[in-house]
Amino acid sequence: MEMPEKLALIVDEFASAPRDVVLEMLLEYSDAVRPLPAELEGHAGMEQVPECQTPFFLKADVTAKGTVELYFDCPPEAPTTRAFAGILAEGLEGATVDEVLAVPADIYQRMGLANAISPLRVRGGTAILQRLKNQVTAQR
Repeated sequence: MEMPEKLALIVDEFASAPRDVVLEMLLEYSDAVRPLPAELEGHAGMEQVPECQTPFFLKADVTAKGTVELYFDCPPEAPTTRAFAGILAEGLEGATVDEVLAVPADIYQRMGLANAISPLRVRGGTAILQRLKNQVTAQR
């Protein structure tokens, strides 16, 4: 199984973009994080990702249809970290459990982000993906 087509297109778009454009694209994705629903306010039922330098919370729910709903929260003052959430939210919207679990661990390297942002930020993004997959696996 390969990663969802929407996410693969995002990966390809980043991989082919010049470094200065990559930074602009990250800022656009940081704006794509939707507000939390009322029941998750205050991060109730969400998992914190301590590997991130900024407070980052996530929740993955597997629906009865076998698709995954994702919720992220990260302060607007952390646009790079919010961008990871925006990329995953947009690229995995409507994805099945198997599609989410098929996302490669090195997705951010494939996107070329290691050339545009610090290794510490890339590690944080990788931790976000792994914790998301752990939550999906636990509900399988």
